[in-house]
Amino acid sequence: MKADITIPEVENVFLAAIAEWSDDFMEKVWNVYLVNDSDFNLEGVMVVSKAFGTIDGEMKKTALLRHAFVQVPSVSVVKVEMIEKSVLALNNEFMVTYFIGNTLYDKKFIFRKNTVNEEATEEVPILFVEGVIVR
Repeated sequence: MKADITIPEVENVFLAAIAEWSDDFMEKVWNVYLVNDSDFNLEGVMVVSKAFGTIDGEMKKTALLRHAFVQVPSVSVVKVEMIEKSVLALNNEFMVTYFIGNTLYDKKFIFRKNTVNEEATEEVPILFVEGVIVR
């Protein structure tokens, strides 16, 4: 029965953390975007995020945040959430699930602790701005 289950590989869909000015916080904050660089529309997209890890020898974890998007068109970007700067010292995990046609795709993306910073940026496709990408 397990041999009948095929798990498709996620291609050309990834997350990017981009530092942007926030008038609310009066400083740059890191926003996470879901980037669909594929030729297909993503339907019924669910993103579940959490952060976890140790700070000063103590285990920390955040609450789960859930985001839903009816559709993410091909070659487009959608803003998922802001990562609070104190949480950057933790692993930030994003579970992304979506459909292309009748096929379900699922992938876990992790921004490892302290990897979201200005020194780790590269150009993000579609947006053409500097950001930290996880594939």
